[in-house]
Amino acid sequence: MSQLQEKIKALAKDQSADIIAHRRHLHSNPELSFEEYKTAKYVAAELKAIGLQPEEGVAGTGVVAIIEGRNPEKRVVGLRADMDALPIFEANDVPYKSTVPGVMHACGHDVHTSSLLGTARILNQLKEEFEGTIKLVFQPAEEKAPGGASLMIKEGVLENPKPASMVGQHVAPNVPVGKIGFREGMYMASTDELYLTVRGKGGHAAAPHQLVDPVLMASHIIVALQQIISRNRNPANPAVLSFGRFIADGVTNVIPNEVTIQGTWRCMDEEWRADGLKRMKKMAENIAEAMGGSCEFEIVHGYPFLKNHPELTRRVRNSATDYMGAENVIDLDLWMAGEDFAFYSQVVDSCFYRLGTRNEERGIISGVHTPTFDIDESALEISTGLMSWLAISELGHAGYNA
Repeated sequence: MSQLQEKIKALAKDQSADIIAHRRHLHSNPELSFEEYKTAKYVAAELKAIGLQPEEGVAGTGVVAIIEGRNPEKRVVGLRADMDALPIFEANDVPYKSTVPGVMHACGHDVHTSSLLGTARILNQLKEEFEGTIKLVFQPAEEKAPGGASLMIKEGVLENPKPASMVGQHVAPNVPVGKIGFREGMYMASTDELYLTVRGKGGHAAAPHQLVDPVLMASHIIVALQQIISRNRNPANPAVLSFGRFIADGVTNVIPNEVTIQGTWRCMDEEWRADGLKRMKKMAENIAEAMGGSCEFEIVHGYPFLKNHPELTRRVRNSATDYMGAENVIDLDLWMAGEDFAFYSQVVDSCFYRLGTRNEERGIISGVHTPTFDIDESALEISTGLMSWLAISELGHAGYNA
């Protein structure tokens, strides 16, 4: 272990109580997407307290700060944390339970933000020991389209200075605390929302010959659209089409005039993403027309698919192995969930890895986006020190052998 790595681990351990306090404060005071005003002020104040000069109000509530080492123009690495919470009522009985009814940090963004605050403190203390610049990106609205990442990119977060690479982490409640997961190449799916309104002519259910039944039309559409997956998609190209909402507001003997359907389309190829949407829209409209009705097919485009740059991810994984030990670095499977970190990955070499937070002995096993989600807080010392080491390693600090 290098002397610098020893320093990082010691600093991460020394400040672990403070980082836990940051996380608990953020967890108790969650804010929804694009509403992270208090969170942003808290983050900015903490950055100012260690001597940084953060830029506030990026994409509304985003915060960006720079840490310059020696020869700051040599290389720039960006580190990202998201800050928003979810519209969920927390069910945990813990001292740091959400104080905002119906809003909860159920996806670990409080962990990501507090970890990056800790990493900022470590890197700022060690800035004379590395060459290059670290760009800290505290991002709003990962959970809500169009995604805070896309807006921050439009406002220039990847310029002045321009990062050569972006690194982000995300909690993994299915991975034991103390372990880190990586995957090269495509990792997470694109996410598009589908809103269908199928219209016909309702009436008495006992007189179907006098109706244009939108319930029957909508049922045919849902079944037929799965053909897009089974017969038009290359089987080697992962994709998911799911519908979670179907509203036919009639009763036992009344057919309504219209049916509304909501679903999601997820895949890992931007060309197929667009082609699949085009096919679905045409098929749904044609089925409804052939059955005497109509279908309004609205698409709300979400995030692109997330790709981890192979060479960068390999380097970052090697650095993580150096820091954590090979036995604590694992391979990840494809994940069909979406993440707006994908916007960065479409523009700059990027690596998005997973931080283990599960502890079965303590009953910390709930998944993200659930009212009982929580973490083993020992993960915070790991995440803070590890991200510091990864950033410095990627800059190519003196004395580091990749």
